[in-house]
Amino acid sequence: MSETIIQTTGLTKRYGEVTAVDSLDLSIEKGEVFGLLGPNGAGKTTTTLMLLGLTDPTSGTAVIAGHNCTREPIEVKRIVGYLPDNVGFYPEMTGRQNLVFTGEMNGLDRKEAEKRAEELLERVGMTYAADRPAGKYSRGMRQRLGIADVLMKDPQIIIMDEPTLGIDPEGMRELIKLIRELSDKDGRTILISSHQLYQIQQICDRVGIFVGGKLIACGRIDELGRQLMSEGLYQIDVKVDPDSQAVRAILEKIPGVKEVAKQRDGSYHIESSSDIRREVTGSLLMQGFTLIEMRSRGGDLDEIYRKYFEKAGEENGRDNGDAENAGIGGEDKGTGEGKGKKRILDALSKGTR
Repeated sequence: MSETIIQTTGLTKRYGEVTAVDSLDLSIEKGEVFGLLGPNGAGKTTTTLMLLGLTDPTSGTAVIAGHNCTREPIEVKRIVGYLPDNVGFYPEMTGRQNLVFTGEMNGLDRKEAEKRAEELLERVGMTYAADRPAGKYSRGMRQRLGIADVLMKDPQIIIMDEPTLGIDPEGMRELIKLIRELSDKDGRTILISSHQLYQIQQICDRVGIFVGGKLIACGRIDELGRQLMSEGLYQIDVKVDPDSQAVRAILEKIPGVKEVAKQRDGSYHIESSSDIRREVTGSLLMQGFTLIEMRSRGGDLDEIYRKYFEKAGEENGRDNGDAENAGIGGEDKGTGEGKGKKRILDALSKGTR
């Protein structure tokens, strides 16, 4: 039976008349990798601030491992590690020295800190660069050292902000493997805040789509795809021979078709309110066309995200740009995206991380 380790109920944060986080109900299970997805300014940083007890919610509650994040922030910080999107270290100190320093700040004696630092450097694949100045590290190296730095306090939960941003493909594969190991082997709970959909799809057990301060969808990626289809959002791609302008007209006349778009590879992307694969096949064959390929869409996270994002804009009576700008405004009026992250780092660097 699964155990809930992070729980928010009606969590809300307002800055004046702007709502940055709106009635967030979220449940994350122990040992899972959960992706909180949304554009910059959607409210993800404000949510992190409230989870770490660095800002008080306007209403609602957040609880981590039985500790109320507002009333027991010190207890929460003891069991939660935070990895920012741009990890900072003392540049003149080596990677090893930075880790030992972090260990001592978190109550380890020198010998124990050195032993743990050595073990973690090996685990994250950074032994070869352990004695180089951290200021010479690439972004990917800093991210791996950042994970080791977080693990120095042996947290139950790790919150990661855009962990794969700006990393080369090989470094990305190594980092994704390492993050999965933290969950699968260690049993740690990982909360990843990101807008990089492809990488999140490779890592996460479940995702939550966050737009304009609201959680508009939550679940496993395949579950979200099926939910869209049950709500009348079907997507298929077809390739036809011969290709001509008549193909689009034939497809657009099929009952239930909402949109037909020609793609770069020559295929046609069709969105409909029902499963029309049989109708597409029949209509094309009757007109003398050969159906080369037909593929159902909607299982990819980028497609799921796009459709939910569009739905959120339609329901709120605004387009995608307005939805994103509303979210950005919410954070800028209070802490601001960058200011919020700086508050997290400042608090965690003062002996509380």
